[in-house]
Amino acid sequence: MSGSIKSFEVSEETLVYEGFFKMSRLRLRHTLFGGGWSKELFRELLHRGSCVAVLLYDPIMDAVVLIEQFRVGAVTFKEVPWLLEIVAGAVETGESPQQVAHREALEEAGCQIDHLFKISEFFTTPGAFGEKITLFCGIVDASTAGGVHGLEEEDEDIRVEVVGFDQAWGMLENGSIDSAIPIIALQWLAMNRERLQAEFNGE
Repeated sequence: MSGSIKSFEVSEETLVYEGFFKMSRLRLRHTLFGGGWSKELFRELLHRGSCVAVLLYDPIMDAVVLIEQFRVGAVTFKEVPWLLEIVAGAVETGESPQQVAHREALEEAGCQIDHLFKISEFFTTPGAFGEKITLFCGIVDASTAGGVHGLEEEDEDIRVEVVGFDQAWGMLENGSIDSAIPIIALQWLAMNRERLQAEFNGE
């Protein structure tokens, strides 16, 4: 909102848990739209950091590379908590988002990215989860993609499937794809698919 001065103060941050994720408890306050400051608030923050997701698209086949894996975040909502997603991973120290995109495409899908386009940056669940996603589209040859991939040392068990765009869009519409990141990526592809096909098919 224009005219509002936005500011916040963190007076204390305490690490309360460190496992697969870290969680901190923050004591803070922030300015209010109506003026002045909020009361002192206590909020838990799950730390994830900077992450990357890549929609792997083959414009010649007009197909996307989807992955399927078990997701603990879905166990309280689904009897079968395996989700259809796109390649994704965390940015490690010294890596650029572009490097992560290429690395994760190989590790999770066995695909070599030929061209990489940045789509957007966004927060996933900013109410409590400290994660920012850089979303890319990676142009690939999906003709040989498939099988089971992932790193054994990270306990990954990832099934790879090549799906035509129309089928993937139908999966989005019928709820088979119910994770936010691939939904955002496929909506972007729906708006940019003809341009990508023209550019890489020589049309």
